[in-house]
Amino acid sequence: MKDTRRTRTVLGVLLVAALAMITVDYRGGDHSPLGGLRSLGAAVFGPVERASAAVVRPVGNTFGAITDAPGEKRRADRLARDNQRLREQLRSTRLDQDRAAQLQRLLGSAGMGGYKILAAQVISAGQGFEDTVTIDVGSGSGVRADMTVMSADGLVGRVTRVGPATATVLLATDQTSTVGSRLEDSKEIGIVQGSGRRGLGGGNTPLKFQLLDASAPMRVGQRLVTLGSQGERPYVPGVPIGTVERIDAATGGLTRTAYVKPFVHFTSLDVVAVVVAPPKTDPRDAVLPAKPAPPPSPTPSPSGSPGDKKKKKGKKGPKTEADGTATPSANPSSGG
Repeated sequence: MKDTRRTRTVLGVLLVAALAMITVDYRGGDHSPLGGLRSLGAAVFGPVERASAAVVRPVGNTFGAITDAPGEKRRADRLARDNQRLREQLRSTRLDQDRAAQLQRLLGSAGMGGYKILAAQVISAGQGFEDTVTIDVGSGSGVRADMTVMSADGLVGRVTRVGPATATVLLATDQTSTVGSRLEDSKEIGIVQGSGRRGLGGGNTPLKFQLLDASAPMRVGQRLVTLGSQGERPYVPGVPIGTVERIDAATGGLTRTAYVKPFVHFTSLDVVAVVVAPPKTDPRDAVLPAKPAPPPSPTPSPSGSPGDKKKKKGKKGPKTEADGTATPSANPSSGG
């Protein structure tokens, strides 16, 4: 189309007419005089608009997805990081609560025994032939070799090697470990020895107790505490060890052997303590946990069993008078 004066005039007239029709239609609302013309336009141009939209929309969506992809990926990465951080915070909170509870129990045990302790955490387990663990305190915190290590439940072992920030603990279950021990109540003494790792995972008991006096009384259920060492190293007195589970029959030897279930769960050690100063006096059995209450004995039925009633009914003894003398039976055949 040539750009002439006539075409410009026609275009202007069409624009003015279009604006006039839009204004009239808008002001008329639902009763607009141009409603029929509007319906005709919708019927004619509606299919064309839908067809063009069906073609153009996927292209526009694809283009939008391409342009928004970097932003969506950043948003997804940020949400994943936030979720991971929240999970770690929740796990850390639960772990801190558990360790706080362990530490609280540990302080209670140390307080009852009069031990001065340094709290520590087990950070690794030994991989060699020895039953050992590594704790996160060392010489920089005042830890020295041959110090007692305990948990809230009882004896863990003794310190064998010390570094600036870590220390190695030989567990009481190790085959080379020997601990002077004493039975509660009877105060009979003996030696507790470890049985090695074979007693930690299965049904074997990882500790053995040899009573020095073969004739001394010992029973299943008795509990053991540390006897203490000369100079209080490597073991301080009064630390709970375990409970006698089984006793070997005496065979005429000089000692008797019992198998002991330890109070400490050596496969799940976490919060422990190094005893840096012994108690002023031997706590004896004060650190032992309270004994469980015995189960209540069954109470006899007040009415008695049916068998008792039958016995009472079938067996009649001689009647007695008020003064306790027996009267002869009315049955004549009962006589001699």
